[in-house]
Amino acid sequence: MAIREEPAEVPSAVRKPRDDEIDVYGLTHPGKVRTENQDNFLVASLHRQMRVHLTSLPTLGGVQRDTDRLAFLAVVADGVGGGFAGEEASRFALESMSQYVNDSATCFYTADAGDDEAFRRTLESAALRVHEALNERSAALPGRRGMATTLTLFLGVWPRIYLLQVGDSRYYFMRDGELTQVTRDQTIAQELIDLGVLTRTDQKVARFSNVLASAIGGAQSSPVVTGVQNAWGMVHLLCSDGLTRHVDDARIRERLLAMTSAREACEALLQDALDGGGRDNITVIVGRTARLDEPPAAQ
Repeated sequence: MAIREEPAEVPSAVRKPRDDEIDVYGLTHPGKVRTENQDNFLVASLHRQMRVHLTSLPTLGGVQRDTDRLAFLAVVADGVGGGFAGEEASRFALESMSQYVNDSATCFYTADAGDDEAFRRTLESAALRVHEALNERSAALPGRRGMATTLTLFLGVWPRIYLLQVGDSRYYFMRDGELTQVTRDQTIAQELIDLGVLTRTDQKVARFSNVLASAIGGAQSSPVVTGVQNAWGMVHLLCSDGLTRHVDDARIRERLLAMTSAREACEALLQDALDGGGRDNITVIVGRTARLDEPPAAQ
């Protein structure tokens, strides 16, 4: 367990975005090869209760808001396991994690938005509880042993972002035209690269790139929480590896620079992944803010 800090060079505006100043969209697709989709995603805002805006989950209903938005939540989970076990694992982790965060909403009333330690404890504890619960479920249900999932969670409490990472689904942000990958893939390949055993150009990297070193429900779960400073104009991207195995960072940056809406960016990136082979399930969430009270440009 760890918390990292992504340094911020751009100060945030004092006013947080209104709901109508947030452009966000998410989608998931089985790809061109697999018959089942083991990915799941969620986009929601937290008020006194959670309000679901978009999700792949069929049973998680929305809750009407009754107060100003306290936080914004986006989650991607990529399941591991044969048959439908992977889909069940990602769905269980996403539902459970979202519920834990929603139940902890009182901390958003009382905690300082800069109190990283409080949010770190909340997210780490929730992730480990979900990990233990999924392991218990896996052991108890026939044909479910070994099911696991990645979990990448974005919790925006303006002007801070808290990123929870388990596995190899990713979070990027783009600021001033520069794309930054904040999360680190928790794979055997990445660990061997970090240890200096392999280089990124080594042919053996491909063999281990899809082997998770950490997962919810896996043999080991090592949640990492990263604090990031949010700002107006930043673009945020969460995705499963079904996108990044076919679409490189240069193409992602190109799509985000050219985007006219979050939906258009998601659909364009999905098509890029399908055109690249679509060998895995593909999930993409894109979000950005746009001020509606900007003064008109000088003539």
